[in-house]
Amino acid sequence: MFEHKEGRKGSFTSRYHVNRLVYLETFDYIDQAIAREKEIKKLTRKAKMKLIRSLNPHWKDLSEGD
Repeated sequence: MFEHKEGRKGSFTSRYHVNRLVYLETFDYIDQAIAREKEIKKLTRKAKMKLIRSLNPHWKDLSEGD
């Protein structure tokens, strides 16, 4: 998380100004996580926004804890 927050020059996070964790899912097995990531990547932007709002309606940065 630190590297994402830092926004190193030339990095994806620096280029696109993404530095908040607003959605996450946990899995017991890596193959489940990869399959879910592929599903999410196929969603439209609107569907991704709806998914985020369903679990984090205020877009709180989940990396900051409580």
